[in-house]
Amino acid sequence: MSIQGEQEFSTEIAAPVDVCFQVITTFEQYPEWFSAIAAVAVLERYPNGLGKIVEFGMDMMFKRIRYVLEYRYQPPTHLEWRSVDGDIESIAGRYDFQPLSKIKTRATCRQAVSVGFWVPGAVKKLLEQTALKQSVLEFKAAAEAAYAAKASRKSKSA
Repeated sequence: MSIQGEQEFSTEIAAPVDVCFQVITTFEQYPEWFSAIAAVAVLERYPNGLGKIVEFGMDMMFKRIRYVLEYRYQPPTHLEWRSVDGDIESIAGRYDFQPLSKIKTRATCRQAVSVGFWVPGAVKKLLEQTALKQSVLEFKAAAEAAYAAKASRKSKSA
């Protein structure tokens, strides 16, 4: 999927693909690690339990921004989303997870956002790149912490 205005950011994560996929699809925990997200509600799930329709709330200075995304998956290496409702005109994106080893994953996020009001082109691109990079790095920290906690529990039970 290639989208006009799409931004991309990749990083290596010290966690296996399955842990990365589990962290990114546990939407209810986003407010714990994703600084831009204030609230999340999974409105509809697929039969396998993965979120299909998810509502997000972001606090932006004096206004809460609400948007609803519909997700599709190819577990554990791919998920994609598109906006279906909310205050933002359109959002479309995807995460791809490539295993680099048993305990290392390359995560690539691509996303295009149209806010629905005019923002100068250079400013818009800079804001999008900064926000995307920050969100991926916050996800990386959450996935690595989840894997470290899992490894710690495993070593204590051994």
